[in-house]
Amino acid sequence: MSQDLMAMLEQAFEESTKLYQERGFQRRVGFGKKPALVSVDLANAWTRPGNPFTCDQEKMDNEIIPGMQRLLKAFRAANLPVIHVTTAYEITDRNAPFTDMGLWHNKIPVDVVDLADKELWAIDSRIAPVEGEYTLLKKRASSFHGTELAGILRANGVDTILVTGVTACACVRQTICDGIADGFRPIAVKECIGDRVPGAVAWNLFDIDAKFGDVESVDRCVDYIETIGHSQS
Repeated sequence: MSQDLMAMLEQAFEESTKLYQERGFQRRVGFGKKPALVSVDLANAWTRPGNPFTCDQEKMDNEIIPGMQRLLKAFRAANLPVIHVTTAYEITDRNAPFTDMGLWHNKIPVDVVDLADKELWAIDSRIAPVEGEYTLLKKRASSFHGTELAGILRANGVDTILVTGVTACACVRQTICDGIADGFRPIAVKECIGDRVPGAVAWNLFDIDAKFGDVESVDRCVDYIETIGHSQS
């Protein structure tokens, strides 16, 4: 992101913070007693180059993947739930009389994430699921919409979701919005959220932190997870 764009965003954040705080926004939802990691669309079509869905590669390789590796290590050591979310479609012909794409294909190229090509929607090998972790296939932006996610979380006593992935302006944001609506405490992990569009991450994280969940650093989240792990041992 260019310095000029960042300067404009910082000015907008400063002015918006004054308005939000005057009106009672930017409150804290806080960490709960049992977290789960919900990793959204960190599959090859988003994390690797060459796909219409490909996100900012510099941030992906230097921040998101290393941050995810730290989170996964902490969650696995504490024996806490991890859900990897991905997206793919079985019927990718936009002219088909019946489709599992709904109407979303009229806005974005969902037809390039074909369920038949597992490599596209497989979770990036650098953060691949291990035994005991769940991979959830969604069809919409939100990881909750039309999926079993809320039921799985409740059945495992989860009250807090640490959300990572892409994109900040769509699937991550929608997951966080639906998460708080369904009664979970959403924590957006700052360094582990990306997008394709310059400025989209910064703006969406600012707005999420004001209205839908808390934005916390990887360091803060790892400390929290390790505290949970120690209390269970």
